[in-house]
Amino acid sequence: MAEDDLLSRMLHAWRDDIESVPFPQFTELLIPRQQTRSRHASGPSAARVTNATRRTDA
Repeated sequence: MAEDDLLSRMLHAWRDDIESVPFPQFTELLIPRQQTRSRHASGPSAARVTNATRRTDA
């Protein structure tokens, strides 16, 4: 039982510690602009990839 009391006190102390820190408030959310790749349709790397797991020997 003493161990349960100790764990309970530790849990309460942890919760008090967590709740003592204010939750951050954001006035403006800034999301950086995403980079996009240009689409090139030439060269061997532009070959369309199909389902590589499809079996053709059936």
